Amino acid sequence: MIYANNKRYYTYDAFLKEKFGSKTIKIPLDGGFSCPNIDGTKGRGGCTYCTKEALPYRGRPISEQFEIGREPLIKKWGREGIKEQFIPYFQVFSGTYAPIDKLRKLYYEALELPNTVGLSIATRVDCLTDEVIELLNEINEKTFLTVELGLQTVHEETAKRINRGHSFEEFLIGYEKLHGINRCVHLINGLPGESKEMMLESAKTVASLRPHSVKLHMLYLENGTKMTEEYRNEPFHILSLSEYVDITVTQLEYFHPETVIGRLTGDGKKENLVEPLWSLKKFCVLNEIDKEFRRRNSYQGIEFGV
Repeated sequence: MIYANNKRYYTYDAFLKEKFGSKTIKIPLDGGFSCPNIDGTKGRGGCTYCTKEALPYRGRPISEQFEIGREPLIKKWGREGIKEQFIPYFQVFSGTYAPIDKLRKLYYEALELPNTVGLSIATRVDCLTDEVIELLNEINEKTFLTVELGLQTVHEETAKRINRGHSFEEFLIGYEKLHGINRCVHLINGLPGESKEMMLESAKTVASLRPHSVKLHMLYLENGTKMTEEYRNEPFHILSLSEYVDITVTQLEYFHPETVIGRLTGDGKKENLVEPLWSLKKFCVLNEIDKEFRRRNSYQGIEFGV
């Protein structure tokens, strides 16, 4: 199967163009949220790979953040021939972890931003109270809503090692609460101690849940995180580019052909990145994935259900 732009997997860009008729751009926002795995409710310090960094414009009004975030992205993609359409994206920390009145105010402010056609919210499954679910269902009736859930792995031993703060069983409960809402699941390849077989098992398991979309990317280590300290004290295996490409292409073969692929690379900051340095070459990574699909004469979904 060949998708748009000669890809052999279903890109988020292609999905948005099909749904909204032209290029649609996500604008990262910072709602001033925290995380129960940072503030002591579930744990402290967060996941061990987390830099715990807010966006530079944290604390500014949502409308101002939108303007700041929009300009570089418009410049990147070019205004010519583009009908400006946007999806505000509460990206930082847990976007449903706040009093319900604050959440309602922020979500509705985002919906009123210019040329907004949807809303994306990144969060954790342990931040989905009944009140929050009721609000999300309300928002879902008004716009194209996606809730992104950071799972990273289905393996409990890895979850404990990275201090995720909840079990896979808890993930499934939270995932089911969002039934009827577009769900995006995040997975990380290369977590400490995980084999290729374990990473494939995570992908197969998530594929069987039939999420609307998934985000896959490599583990990257940045200065200032607990995991980087651990790596320096007792190095663990970091995936090579060829290993990452092999694993990722195989994972994509297990996802249903209509599952949208939100991302396939990570975005570690160049000035802070420790490993892997090859991850800085984003387009090289994507090109290698394309080449591997062609080499195999394969495509997304070829192994779905097998």
